[in-house]
Amino acid sequence: MSIATTMIIRLEIRKSVASFGDVASALAAAGGDIVAIDVIRAGKELTIRDITVNVQDAANGEILTVLSTLPGIKVINVSDRTFLAHIGGKIEITPKMPIKNREDLSLVYTPGVARVCMAIAEDPGKAYSLTMKRNTVAVVTDGTAVLGLGDIGPEAAMPVMEGKAMLFKQLADIDAFPLCLDTKDPEQIISIVKAVSSGFGGINLEDISSPRCFEIERRLAAELDIPVFHDDQHGTAVVALAGLLNALKVVGKELAECRIVVVGIGAAGVSICRLLLAAGAGKICAVDREGILSREQVYSNAEWQWLAGATNPEGITGGLTEALRGADVFIGVSGPGVLSVEQLRSMASDNIVFAMANPSPEIEPELAEPYVRVLATGRSDYPNQINNVLCFPGIFRGALDCRAKAVNLEMKLAAARAIASVVHHDELNEQYIIPSIFNEKVVEQVRLAVIKAAVSTGMARRIPPDISEEG
Repeated sequence: MSIATTMIIRLEIRKSVASFGDVASALAAAGGDIVAIDVIRAGKELTIRDITVNVQDAANGEILTVLSTLPGIKVINVSDRTFLAHIGGKIEITPKMPIKNREDLSLVYTPGVARVCMAIAEDPGKAYSLTMKRNTVAVVTDGTAVLGLGDIGPEAAMPVMEGKAMLFKQLADIDAFPLCLDTKDPEQIISIVKAVSSGFGGINLEDISSPRCFEIERRLAAELDIPVFHDDQHGTAVVALAGLLNALKVVGKELAECRIVVVGIGAAGVSICRLLLAAGAGKICAVDREGILSREQVYSNAEWQWLAGATNPEGITGGLTEALRGADVFIGVSGPGVLSVEQLRSMASDNIVFAMANPSPEIEPELAEPYVRVLATGRSDYPNQINNVLCFPGIFRGALDCRAKAVNLEMKLAAARAIASVVHHDELNEQYIIPSIFNEKVVEQVRLAVIKAAVSTGMARRIPPDISEEG
């Protein structure tokens, strides 16, 4: 499925050979919709114009090919709104106070800063109150599993990490910094993150391929005393559980009684299965390319081996078709075209389908809708978007505010229930099981739930003034 975008095309038109009408006709024939025209320079022989065109991504190449072959037309430059938004990067560092004179300089830098340095040297815990550590998260990637693009490297991963830093700041007022590492060696990644961790209050691992991501997160969580959270795993799982809790209310089913099929057992799939089990699900089938994970098989992937023993209590064999017969819930974190209408028809009545592969879901929503009671995707252009943005800002806001030592299972479950609670029972319906990422209640509800869970499980080193131990 292509996505609409806006292109700005600068053209040189030689008047004796071509007219703007020729350009407009060519653009329309290629699928472009002209929305603005700006004359940059007009002369007797040449005219230079910027033409703003709405176009589907799939037609971008065709439009440029058509224009470049028109007599008397020269394409000078092409840009679009997406690229323009990324020019020079999307984030910057700004000081909290201006340095206007020598006195200001002596306060924030030498000589005054020496006193603050010594105070921290004598009591390292003061770094939380005297530096940016208490409100700072490192967004760490090696660029090996970026979006649906795969291993594109650390430089190409930077735009995603910058975008994530923007969301941290806008939604939770957290200062986040991208750290794109030019190594795929788990030991080097662990070593680098540990070495820089003293300047951060938390670590957000991002877009690191499976199964390496499991060991990297496990080691860092064990060896650091600040929260370490792999969002591709746990953020996806938390939001999926939140949506499922509300979807089950809509269809009137209980989590423990439902047969749930999870397809795509990578980082997100494993974490979804683990969180569902912790939430009380008892009938999960984990399905990957090799079929249904079975306790009769031996897997080289340790996570698969564990899941094989913890899921599929009915001993179902085969693949997705066999797993889906009579199933109540489908959760997909795999790829496009995995799910068919025939398989949907074989599911139980009042079925729930979360087709979360991005950018193209496991089945096109228009095909699935007639055969599904509650449908969710990972896309923003359909109802019920399962989006990690609902999770990580609030989780880190809560973890930072209580100076949590880690993000444990209870904190993740609390976050899922908090997200679900934002949708009031009077609002719940098939088209609205999960709140919008722009709903201002989400971050605060998740923050409160995470802090309370951290306090009750001994993860918190501090209780914020607005939280009581009893509350």
